[in-house]
Amino acid sequence: MTGRFEPDALIAQACDIAGSDDFGEPDGWRDNLALLADGLATEARLSDLGVEIAVMDIVNPLTHRLRITQWRKENPSIAAAPVERPIFILGQPRTGTTILFDLLAQDPDLRPPLTWEVDAPWPVPQPETYADDPRIAQTQANLDMSELIVPGLLTFHPMGALVGQECVRIWAAQFCSMIFSVQYRLPTYYRWLLHEADHRNAYRYHRIFLQHLQSGVSGQWLLKSPAHLWQLDALVAEYPDALIVQTHRDPLNVISSIAALTTYVRRLASDHTDIGECARQSREEILVGLERSMSIRDSGVLTPGQIVDVQFADFIRDPFATIRELYTALGRDLTPVAERRMRDFLAAHPGDGGGARYTWADTGLDADEVREQVSAYQERFGVPTETLK
Repeated sequence: MTGRFEPDALIAQACDIAGSDDFGEPDGWRDNLALLADGLATEARLSDLGVEIAVMDIVNPLTHRLRITQWRKENPSIAAAPVERPIFILGQPRTGTTILFDLLAQDPDLRPPLTWEVDAPWPVPQPETYADDPRIAQTQANLDMSELIVPGLLTFHPMGALVGQECVRIWAAQFCSMIFSVQYRLPTYYRWLLHEADHRNAYRYHRIFLQHLQSGVSGQWLLKSPAHLWQLDALVAEYPDALIVQTHRDPLNVISSIAALTTYVRRLASDHTDIGECARQSREEILVGLERSMSIRDSGVLTPGQIVDVQFADFIRDPFATIRELYTALGRDLTPVAERRMRDFLAAHPGDGGGARYTWADTGLDADEVREQVSAYQERFGVPTETLK
């Protein structure tokens, strides 16, 4: 198995597919890839199918990077195109970031990166084929296959070719992304990502990727990933005019929910998953993320009014009251067309409230200990304590 994750061989495979060996800027990705590849070979406990999935999770973003670089060289004006006032939705995972993102994406004045174009960004998407590009069907087929491998996965975490995709998928080509440490058991990699990695180059590549997509279909970007919570300083360094929306929820139910989701996702590639191990990773990530984000917010790197806070409890109780308040804070008008499209989307995707797929007892963690560790965050943002599931 180790030989399948030899970085030079994976790079050569991508070069053969793309017909190019120019990966462009920024640098640093080769060292990141080496660390990831070593973890996949030695720590991830992959099944035979998981090996094939993981190999393509490396080769595909490498191939996309090569083709994006080539297109950028052929069209140098792309590099000068601004990414103006992007809106970022972030917060702990499982705090309503996805449904809020999906609802705001119904606003025709906003431009989310759709799953199909993130997973297959070349050739550049074009306005006239944006709704029926053949890559849409292929991307959806790939998602449907994951449901066949792990039944219930798409119910637990809905995904679709025509809905918005998270920024972690874009960062995959810099190999500095939580997408890998969620999908695979990578204890060394996730701790490096959390405590040591320099994420600035990931954000530089993120801009390159957005410039690539908007060279075909333009608009004000609407972006989303819980992972931005950990790197607010890198985000605003790359996008100083960004508008940021942070969601808030009781971290304990977040930890048990993300632990269960991580366990589900890892079943795609491994026959050996451990929800207790996933919960311990989730706790560390959440505690670091909350402390770091509060510290960054206190540091003065954000401008007054640049970040808007949204309570999960308020949003679930009255989504459109929350959205109207959010639009006011962002200086936007919620048009009748946008609101109608949002209401239609919510009616078609009501969710199930999480069902009975996870409980705190599954985590093996001490609730009193974790409650004490998150108390400063809850007090600062007025986050209500929920009944543990």
